[in-house]
Amino acid sequence: MNDLSLPTVGARVSAAALDTVVNQATDALLAAQHPEGYWLYELEADATIPAEYMLLVHYLGETADEKLEAKIGRYLRRIQRADGGWPLFTDGAMDIFATVKAYFALKMIGDSPDAEHMRRARRAILAAGGAEKVNVFTRILLALFGVVSWRAVPMMPVEIMRLPVWFPFHLSKVSYWARTVIVPMLVLNAKRPRARNPRGVRIDEVFTNPPVNTGMPERAGHQSRGWFAFFRVVDAVLRVADPLLPKAGRERAIEEAVRFVDERLNGEDGLGAIFPAMANSIMMYDVLGYPPEHPHRAIARKSLDKLLIVDEADDGEAYCQPCLSPVWDTSLASHALLETGCRRRARPRMVGSAADSRRARRLDFAPPERAAGRLGVPVREPALSRRRRYGRGRHGDGARRS
Repeated sequence: MNDLSLPTVGARVSAAALDTVVNQATDALLAAQHPEGYWLYELEADATIPAEYMLLVHYLGETADEKLEAKIGRYLRRIQRADGGWPLFTDGAMDIFATVKAYFALKMIGDSPDAEHMRRARRAILAAGGAEKVNVFTRILLALFGVVSWRAVPMMPVEIMRLPVWFPFHLSKVSYWARTVIVPMLVLNAKRPRARNPRGVRIDEVFTNPPVNTGMPERAGHQSRGWFAFFRVVDAVLRVADPLLPKAGRERAIEEAVRFVDERLNGEDGLGAIFPAMANSIMMYDVLGYPPEHPHRAIARKSLDKLLIVDEADDGEAYCQPCLSPVWDTSLASHALLETGCRRRARPRMVGSAADSRRARRLDFAPPERAAGRLGVPVREPALSRRRRYGRGRHGDGARRS
């Protein structure tokens, strides 16, 4: 995998040697450009994404690829910190939720809890307060595996899908990435499925108290006391109201959530083009009874495998990217080429990449009605009803569907 060591930083080099290296780097960048004009490199994140990929396989009860698991296991063990934890970035501090997910994944693929690296990880988790201290996304993962109860997870009623646009919280008021992650998660929260987990792996040993006793998280230091108390009251009210909500309304909300996901599956590039949204969509289809061969579930599952980076050597490693990054990589590569001063050689190639990046960004952020028109494809009616999109007031602004 990627070697981030920089042994020559600070060493003196001559101007001629520097020019030679810059020219070689320029040649390498130009050679790496795709025929369509963009650049695309590996995007390595932290331990959470490859750990979640392995856990998803066992959640679905799929036949595990033991060679792939071994490669991802080698990767996770290599990036473990000396103190036993896993960071969110290279040489960063131990992060509790990344460490819990990595520990869970390694135990899932067969690492013994008594192995030295697992003992170090367990000590790091317990020293940080135990798995009770993980964030909401990790709590949802643990609830799906039955490690903690859903009492440890904030209430997220799927009826959010049917809120009017004037309501204080509406999906149009959060980012596109957040929408694609939240919507399938709302269905999971409503259905509360249990992972198949064929090996029956649990991680009770990384909790300071029995996991079944885990409740809602305590207030973090950066959280306002007032807002924390307000949302805790809202959560308590929702827990009482949840079993009283009409079943027909809930089913309609689930249908709207599915419609939202279906319209944004994005082929093999996946929902939101980001791992958490893709994984949530697969689990949503699974709990709703879609078989693995159903076109929507199948393409969503295929989009995850497209994110894998695998070293095919017998002792190689593997990891899962959080997403593909052609827009970022193209912008950074173009900027680097401009800085080299080699404009005469690089400019013809950069003109195409700039146009490609601008077009990608326009289509990504424009409302589907306009983006679809430029692509020459039919425009479909938005999933949200007109009344809920625009509200009743004469000054109601349309909520963009993106």
